[in-house]
Amino acid sequence: MQKIGRSRPETGKAQAAALVIIRLAAGVVIFFFGFEKTGWLLDSAPLATQLSQWLPDAPAASRWYVERVLPGAPVFARLIPVGAMLGGVALVLGCWTRMAAGLSLLVVLSIQVADGSIFRYAYLTDAGSLTLAAVLFGLMIGGGRLPFSLRA
Repeated sequence: MQKIGRSRPETGKAQAAALVIIRLAAGVVIFFFGFEKTGWLLDSAPLATQLSQWLPDAPAASRWYVERVLPGAPVFARLIPVGAMLGGVALVLGCWTRMAAGLSLLVVLSIQVADGSIFRYAYLTDAGSLTLAAVLFGLMIGGGRLPFSLRA
């Protein structure tokens, strides 16, 4: 008897192709997230100002986090754009996909915790925030050895 539907190898190829598309899209988003913040490389004041503005209205967990991050703003102002751009390039190229996705997730979640958005109901309905975190988490788990990667 012949089975109805797709065979197992074709399904695996389709899943891998879908993950490659997701990897490419996430890489572009993360790269431009970092590129948008390249001004922080020369001047950390915008990050320190932003963190200070978030502090008064922050939920308790965000306040605790921001109070600890604020003194290191000059260091984080350099790490965030460089890390995001390198992570984005690595995702697009498929180089160390799982590590790049994990580090990019760390950068994204650090911003979301600092601004308090992760603790608000709107986070669940925002098409970008939770979705990006979920995509990066999924790539961190299953993004290894995908087709069209430098490290396959």
